[in-house]
Amino acid sequence: MKIGIDCRTILNPEKGAGAGVSHYVYQLVRHLLQIDKENTYFLFFDRSVQTKKLKKFKQKNVFVRFFPFYQYRQLLPERYINHLVNATLAKENLDVLHIPSSFPYYQYKGLTVTTVHDLVFYKFPELVETEELQELKVNFPHILKKSKKIIAVSKSTAKDLRELFLLSPQKIEVIYHGIDKRFFTKTSLKDISKIKQKYKIKKKYLFFIGTLEARKNILRIIESYERFREKIGAEPGKKDISFDYQLVLSGAPGEKFEKIKKKIFQSKYKKDIILTGYVPAEDLDSLFGGADLFIFPTLYEGFGLPILEALAKGVPVITSNVSSLPEITNRAAILVDPYNVAEITRGIYNVLFDRSLKKKLINQGKKVVEKFSWEKCARQTLAVYKKVQKNN
Repeated sequence: MKIGIDCRTILNPEKGAGAGVSHYVYQLVRHLLQIDKENTYFLFFDRSVQTKKLKKFKQKNVFVRFFPFYQYRQLLPERYINHLVNATLAKENLDVLHIPSSFPYYQYKGLTVTTVHDLVFYKFPELVETEELQELKVNFPHILKKSKKIIAVSKSTAKDLRELFLLSPQKIEVIYHGIDKRFFTKTSLKDISKIKQKYKIKKKYLFFIGTLEARKNILRIIESYERFREKIGAEPGKKDISFDYQLVLSGAPGEKFEKIKKKIFQSKYKKDIILTGYVPAEDLDSLFGGADLFIFPTLYEGFGLPILEALAKGVPVITSNVSSLPEITNRAAILVDPYNVAEITRGIYNVLFDRSLKKKLINQGKKVVEKFSWEKCARQTLAVYKKVQKNN
């Protein structure tokens, strides 16, 4: 079987479909190639692929193809791009093409499998950049219709697909993401010290990672942190440095980032709110390992991989009681109303000062993460490819 995979996001984690999708595609391809030496893979990129990151993809059954999707999209009308894409893909005579991100869309005529990560542009259109919204809404129904199979990254996303587009349950396969093995190992104090020095973290800290945008609820995270600091500052015995926490916000700037910067600038605790910017994968392990709490009360998530990475690392988690997050955490996190700052603040306080609660969350988290692996994700995805080819 000849399997094509659109790998453009791998080399563009800060742009395009986002860092989460980039990580998903990279880990999926990496583990498909580990478990499958029988089928042939064609990996499509839109820019130079001479990078150390792709060394693990070099093997006999893998062919890397370069096609300047991005450049053509800037220069040519859509109908010409569709023609060029079809001509390029047709040369490979693929049995199935996996499109692991539903944007941008090209009218490929062959058999396709599409991964849907979330439906934020339908459920919360106000949280999506205006210039992208119309194109997404126009193209997405065509994507769903054309795809032989849809991979949903959670039961919550599958439910959204069925309810919004009346899709048959038989067309949807739920396949969870995995967790990198490195998150299951304990981080040394030396590595934690190094990472804190690198990002100028001087105290204990609450940690968030994700695109710094409206959907991630950053403004309420900051407000909850401020209220938490006010609360412990007002309590006898909690004024000394041992109860002093910083807030570390990691991730590339997203939509309405200026509001976030303004909020921080106006904060009484601005010196203790750290913006790291985009964090390379090799730094994540230590940043999670040094955190006292992972805070992720987002407004909507199709999956929520950073939560599992925190749980695997033994870090207690506060997240939202909406979308896929209760499903993914399975009672191993404090679930809060993401619109309720008082509730988020109370969650922070309870986790940091209730030792038995903290221990309970850590132990439950270790059990939850056992069922998530990239190898399992790859095997289930390969089974979908085979099913599509067989039923054609």
